[in-house]
Amino acid sequence: MSLRIVVTVKYVPDATGDRHFAEDLTVDRDDVDGLLSELDEYAVEQALQISENSDDEVEVTVLTVGPEDAKDALRKALSMGADKAIHVEDDDLHGTDAMGTSLVLAKAVEKAGFDLVVSGMASTDGTMGIVPALVAERLGVPQVTLLSEVSVEGGTVSGRRDGDTASEQLEASLPAVVSVTDQSGEARYPSFKGIMAAKKKPVEAWDLSDLELEAGQVGLEGAWTKVDSATERPARTAGTIVKDEGEGGKQLAEFLAGQKFI
Repeated sequence: MSLRIVVTVKYVPDATGDRHFAEDLTVDRDDVDGLLSELDEYAVEQALQISENSDDEVEVTVLTVGPEDAKDALRKALSMGADKAIHVEDDDLHGTDAMGTSLVLAKAVEKAGFDLVVSGMASTDGTMGIVPALVAERLGVPQVTLLSEVSVEGGTVSGRRDGDTASEQLEASLPAVVSVTDQSGEARYPSFKGIMAAKKKPVEAWDLSDLELEAGQVGLEGAWTKVDSATERPARTAGTIVKDEGEGGKQLAEFLAGQKFI
C-alpha cells in the first residue's frame, strides 16, 4: 500500500523586511526578500514524520502557487526531506485572492493525485487561515483543521486540536485535508546532505492551461476580495519621559488614566 501526501506551501515576503504595496495594491514582491512561510514548515515536518513512522511506501510532494522565486520555498522543503515538488506559475495569477488560490491548489492536487493534503494553519503574510478548508470543500473530502498532533493509520488520519478550554481528538477517513498549528512540533533544519540532494529532486512546472483554468477565474480579475486603499503606518513618535523627582508615580498614573489604560 502507498500513501501520497501533498503539502501546500507558500512563498511569502520576509516579515522582518520593509513591505509595501505596489500601484495595483498588491504586495510589492520585488521590494522585499521572500522565503518559505514559517507556518508551512510545520506542515512539511508533519508530512515527513508521517512518512518516517509509516510501514507503507509514502511519497511527499510539496506544492506552491507563486512567482518564479517561489522555487526557493520548494527547495527549502525538498532539502528538509520532501520527495518532489510542483510549482504552479502563470502571469495571470498575479493578484489572486484566497478563493482563487484554493481553486488553483485543488486543481493541482487533483492532477498530482493524493491521499492526504497537509497545510499550515495560515500564511504569515495574509494570515487568513481559510485556504485548507476551501481546498477540502473543492476536493469534496473531509477536513480536520488546526491540529497540534497528527498521525495516519489504516486509511484514517487522526489528531488533537487544542482549544482554550479543552482538547478534541478528531479523525477522518482518507482522502482528507488537514492543517497543523505551530504547536505540532519544531520543524527540522535542512542538513548539508539534504540541501545537496534537493538539487537533484524533480520540480514540475505547471501553468493555468495545465490545470484547465481560465485567466478570468483567478488573478485580480477573478478575485472575490480586493484592497481598496492602503495607508503607510505613521512613523513612531518619541515617547513621554517622566523624570522621577518624587512625583514619578503620580505622573505615571495620570498618564495611564489619560490614555484610559486604567
